[in-house]
Amino acid sequence: MDGLLIDSERVYTISFSEVLIKLGVKQGLTWDLKARLQGLPGVEACQVTIDFHHLQDKITAEELFKLTSERQLELWPQVNLLPGVSKLINYLHDHKIPICVCTGSDKAKYEMKTQNSHSVFKLFDGNIITADNDTIKGKGKPLPFIWWLGLDTINEKVKALGEEEIKPEECLIFEDAIPGFISGKRAGGYVIWVPDSHALELLDDKQVSELVGEENQHGIILKSLEEFDPSEFGL
Repeated sequence: MDGLLIDSERVYTISFSEVLIKLGVKQGLTWDLKARLQGLPGVEACQVTIDFHHLQDKITAEELFKLTSERQLELWPQVNLLPGVSKLINYLHDHKIPICVCTGSDKAKYEMKTQNSHSVFKLFDGNIITADNDTIKGKGKPLPFIWWLGLDTINEKVKALGEEEIKPEECLIFEDAIPGFISGKRAGGYVIWVPDSHALELLDDKQVSELVGEENQHGIILKSLEEFDPSEFGL
């Protein structure tokens, strides 16, 4: 969801940069670190940040999480949909294609981040899986469990209609972060990867090929969801 459907990654950059600068990291949050943080739970991401900049004597992960979270609370109301999202979600909904949000955010943060986008997120018909769901708690990306729970949620409604269950290999998984790509691949789906250009620049051709496959057998890379053509996948 973050960085794929909504521009919330900007909020993380601002909040972490402001705190890091106060701690003496003049450059703030740079992409070589940010790429490592994508998809990680809050406190874990803060610990990675502390270790990366050797800040163990200045702040704890819990303290960093508190400071960045407080700043994020002020910024969430500014978060909006990214280009191509509204058109795609409306298309999938209108064509009765089952969809589900599987996010590393907890339910409270999901609500805050999507407050400006309710008209689009309601089209998921309640198929929203957040990181604090008891079934998958502590089993976040790059593990595949959140995608399997999302598919189970969809299939409950599919079975209620008397239709055949959807299989993992029949699913398209949309992601922007590397941990998300890996988890989608492990879940058995085909990944539509929309990475930030800065994150993609950190990878060489071999690393990209290992993710998507030499012949794109695991996924494809798009610059934006505006580039996604449902007809190419029979949708």
